[in-house]
Amino acid sequence: MKYSLAQKISVSFILVIAICVTLISTLSNIFVEKHFKEYVIDKQNQKNNDLVYSISQLYKGDKNWEVNSIENLGVTALAEGMIIRVKDVGGNIIWDATVHNNGLCSQMIEHMGNNMVSKYPNLNGGYVETKYDINSNYNIVGTLEIGYYGPFYFNDNDLTFINGINKIILGVGAFSLLISLIIGSIISKRISLPILKVINKTKLISDGYFDDRIEEKSNTIEISQLITSVNDLANSLEKQDILRKRLTSDVAHELRTPLTSLQGNLEAIIDGVWQPTEERLKSCLEEILRITRLVSDLEKLTQYESDNLVLNKIEFNLSETIQNTISNLEKEYTSKKITIKFNNENKNIFADKDKITQVVLNILSNAIKYNKIGGKIEIKIIKNGNNIIISFKDNGIGISKDDVSHIFERFYRADKSRNRLTGGSGIGLAISKAIIEAHGGNITANSELNKGTEIIITLFDKI
Repeated sequence: MKYSLAQKISVSFILVIAICVTLISTLSNIFVEKHFKEYVIDKQNQKNNDLVYSISQLYKGDKNWEVNSIENLGVTALAEGMIIRVKDVGGNIIWDATVHNNGLCSQMIEHMGNNMVSKYPNLNGGYVETKYDINSNYNIVGTLEIGYYGPFYFNDNDLTFINGINKIILGVGAFSLLISLIIGSIISKRISLPILKVINKTKLISDGYFDDRIEEKSNTIEISQLITSVNDLANSLEKQDILRKRLTSDVAHELRTPLTSLQGNLEAIIDGVWQPTEERLKSCLEEILRITRLVSDLEKLTQYESDNLVLNKIEFNLSETIQNTISNLEKEYTSKKITIKFNNENKNIFADKDKITQVVLNILSNAIKYNKIGGKIEIKIIKNGNNIIISFKDNGIGISKDDVSHIFERFYRADKSRNRLTGGSGIGLAISKAIIEAHGGNITANSELNKGTEIIITLFDKI
């Protein structure tokens, strides 16, 4: 059988309080009774000593005693549960409570026994007598025998006090359990309510509703972290869902145009509308090559974004690699009369040479494609502490502020038509970002519309 978190917390809270209350009540009861017993015994001893002293004061010398006063003391002692017998030094009885009122003495002993049995059924108690010497002027003039229920006894007032204490302890315990039930219920609800909301939101997330967020606040660190984690998960899944839909749409868009063109050309040739000339066949081949490049780029991006990407790192001259890439693109930038300025500092780096070359080629190609005729491109390698910074800056058409933060996403283009005109697949920068992050670096972009763009790569220099 499964139980809710609120039920478990409430039951646990009540059990802890019940155990604590039981222990406190039991220990308090034992402690109080123990000290009360000691108090009663000390009080009895004090009474005995006081009685011995009082009777010693009633000896007048020459074996003369104030019998009436002794009788008054004896009657008072009898009322307090003590049966006394006074004898002179010769053993003669001066006054005896059992002779004075034997019935009352027997009744009192029985009453005290019943009191103690009702409180302590297993107490092995009974009537006991204690003898004390009576001294006068440092001489023994007689003995005092005091009988009572031992080893200790509680009178009616003592029993009322002890029972009252026990009732108070039981009442406090019951009240504490009731309070614990109420507090436990409140605490369990405060803890479980946010968790229930998290559960409901995660069910919505599992059903594909990523736009809802948990607004519940909690001062419990773990619950607050759980809420934050679920909200972050929803944000991540929502972004991934948007990217997935965009990727599907963009791939379909990228493939639809060349396939439509191919279909139209081939149908026209088959129907005899067009002759299969070399020019038309080359046009079809170009569309096929576009599709091939797109598929190849997608395969590369999938490979670079995978967690098990293998980097074949070697030490190579970064400046030389960039210079070689510039030379390979000479036809493209010279045809647009673009000037490239490179500081060409001799700097070695430990990285995957082929993949870094791919990044430089992607960024430099974009800088050429989207630059104006007669434009400029400036490339710098900067050593900054343990980092190597590579900057590609052009004065081309630039990117708006709304679009610049998205240019490293797959197929994202600020101008929907410009990739078509330049022949790009729209994922070159996404590939570059994946390669740089696989090296533990980062890539950022600064751009202003109609003023140019700067791509900055930061790599950790491990040499």
